[in-house]
Amino acid sequence: MYSLVIFLFTIAAISLVAVRFKVPPFMVLFSGALFFGIATGMPLPDLVSTATTGMGKIFALLGLVILAGAVIAKLMQEQRQIEQIVADLRALAHKPFTLSGIAGFILAIPLMCCITAFVILQPVITGLRKSESERKGLLYTTALGSLIAFALIYPTPVIIALFAALPDVSISPLLFDLYMIPVSLLLLAGSVILMQHRFGKGSPEKEQQAREVPASIGDSRTRAWAPFIVMGIVILSGGVLLRLAPSVLIQLVMFAGIITALALAPAPIRATAFPAGAKHAGVIIFDLCGAGALGAVIGASSLGTEAYTVLSPVLPLILVPFILSMLVQTAQGSRVVTAVITGEIVAGTGIAASIHPIPLILLISGGACIVSYVTDPYFWIVQRATGDDVAGVVKNYTIPLAAAGIAMAGLAVALETFLF
Repeated sequence: MYSLVIFLFTIAAISLVAVRFKVPPFMVLFSGALFFGIATGMPLPDLVSTATTGMGKIFALLGLVILAGAVIAKLMQEQRQIEQIVADLRALAHKPFTLSGIAGFILAIPLMCCITAFVILQPVITGLRKSESERKGLLYTTALGSLIAFALIYPTPVIIALFAALPDVSISPLLFDLYMIPVSLLLLAGSVILMQHRFGKGSPEKEQQAREVPASIGDSRTRAWAPFIVMGIVILSGGVLLRLAPSVLIQLVMFAGIITALALAPAPIRATAFPAGAKHAGVIIFDLCGAGALGAVIGASSLGTEAYTVLSPVLPLILVPFILSMLVQTAQGSRVVTAVITGEIVAGTGIAASIHPIPLILLISGGACIVSYVTDPYFWIVQRATGDDVAGVVKNYTIPLAAAGIAMAGLAVALETFLF
């Protein structure tokens, strides 16, 4: 019980320090790891070793992945290839709300960051409509689409972290995505319909077509899509033919993507885009390494056993990972951090062996969508982009995401009960 009390105090302190005093996430998370370890009686040499090992584990898992996604995003941005991608997607989705959701959904996966996808799509998406209300709706749709993919589809960092943290994940990434793609598309469709209903009422049917997005053809299209095509080929060949472990496969996939993007970019753009992308990636990677330190220290404590002991008598066992994930997400806002920490906690209990990996990952990802509020950096990015007040962002971002999280948890319970 003592470790659980310290954990709750730690996440409350993390939330307060990060939001009120604007302390960088890495410093908050690593300090939280040291505080939790000292408060629970871990010897200092073991504490430092465990924390740095946790950092190293996350860097080894996600360092190349995040770097590649950030550099590819920067290369695309400087070559105006985002406009080309969006223009090509119009062949699949002519209506602007559908187009916005699909664009956010698709780009969040290879770019390895829902926020990066949103930021680089923002100027293109806002140009699809003239009405200020509809522009807001399109931005909300893009944000929701990017987050749905980020929380559910391998190989995003959330799912990679859960595959790595949870013991004995005996399913392949391809099989996992066969389950998750239909689920994520249904949630995406629901988000598009909701935003269309709220923000698209005033337009005649013929005006629902997206405005033209200037885009070149030929070689520009080839260079825009080539990194993603190569990544898809590596996923299929490495996963199906060579049967590589997920932790190995994702490194090769992202390395192939960044090599392709760099090789096709003009030399002057390569010279500027790589360091700019690497700078952006470095901030993200260190933040995630801070989460790795905290997650490793928590995993080495008795917290998992205590949480299981306290929550299992009052909750169905299957809901325990969902509640833990919701608490961690509320405290610090990053879904990848939530995946790392909750995965470490669950791995230290009997829960991981009692629930099939697919429902278990759904529960943790669903919990990470429930409270997307002040500690969530994406909340404020969407608020600035739309110009809405806090209440407006809660209505159009926080609540729809919470509904998606509850739907994910409900599906997880149904899968575990009737299928697995």
